[in-house]
Parts: sequence; structure tokens; C-alpha cells
Amino acid sequence: MFKNFIERIGLINVIMLLVVISIIIVSEVLFLSGKKLDAIFIAFWAPTILGFMNYLKNKK
Repeated sequence: MFKNFIERIGLINVIMLLVVISIIIVSEVLFLSGKKLDAIFIAFWAPTILGFMNYLKNKK
């Protein structure tokens, strides 16, 4: 099932999605530990990376 998912969307896209998920998790941990400004700063990277992925996809 996971192999089919990788073949369908591509290995680089899967890696980038895992990076985005990890950014969201790190941001949540920071927010819950009281470092709210750091969490917000890191959280802005997730939509930035997704937007960049979308740009590259539509550029082809």
C-alpha cells in the first residue's frame, strides 16, 4: 500500500510531506511547552513548503 502511494506521487513528494508533518509536530510540541513565538515561527514553514511544492508541480 505504501509502495503504491510512493509510486503514485513520487519519492520526493513523500519526503517533503514527511518533512511538513514533522514541522507541524515540532511546532505543536514547542507551543505546548510554552515557547509560543518559536512555535509560530516554525509553523509558518509548513505552508511555505507546501506552496513551493505546489508551484513546482504546476510549473511542469
